[in-house]
Amino acid sequence: MAQGVLLIVCGPSGVGKTSLCDNLLKRRPRLTLSVSYTTRERRGEEEDGVDYHFVDEDQFQAMREAGEFAESAEVHGNWYGTSMSVIEAAWQRGRDLLFDIDYQGARQLKERVPTANAVLIAPPDLITLEERLHGRATDSDEVIEERLSAARHELAQYELFDHIVENDDFDRAAGVLDSIYVATRHERHIQARWLDEILQQ
Repeated sequence: MAQGVLLIVCGPSGVGKTSLCDNLLKRRPRLTLSVSYTTRERRGEEEDGVDYHFVDEDQFQAMREAGEFAESAEVHGNWYGTSMSVIEAAWQRGRDLLFDIDYQGARQLKERVPTANAVLIAPPDLITLEERLHGRATDSDEVIEERLSAARHELAQYELFDHIVENDDFDRAAGVLDSIYVATRHERHIQARWLDEILQQ
């Protein structure tokens, strides 16, 4: 099976990761968002199979024990995981996959698929990140403090990542992320198949 691009995008809460991912998906129709399995409750108008595959903890752990996940992690008390079958189905359709996951999942996915490319989205500084979290007006001060502590820990894992993008200006950061995806599409393991076909002519 020909492999496609696996682009992992990580970053602490409030850094703008989801907005950057949404922007990249609009720019690049070949790229599709990997839909994770999760044990958390649905929020608002989220749809099963579109936003997440919502399962209970027993089903999730059964899948995990059976080795069905390329990566899985517990985040803020809930489990999240990417099924290997989702990756294989995307490759069969000639699609690339974008992963909006945390650093624990990124580490596991890169161990399972070493050609996966990981990007860390970072804030200009922690003061800016704190201001963004307060600006969302969705979390208590206590929760924001917890998120800032988690952010410091996640940013400290930078050696895991192939690229680091500072989100100081959204348009600039979006352009850098797009450039990373384009460059990844031209890595040897992606392009070797058609080049081999040329050489056999």
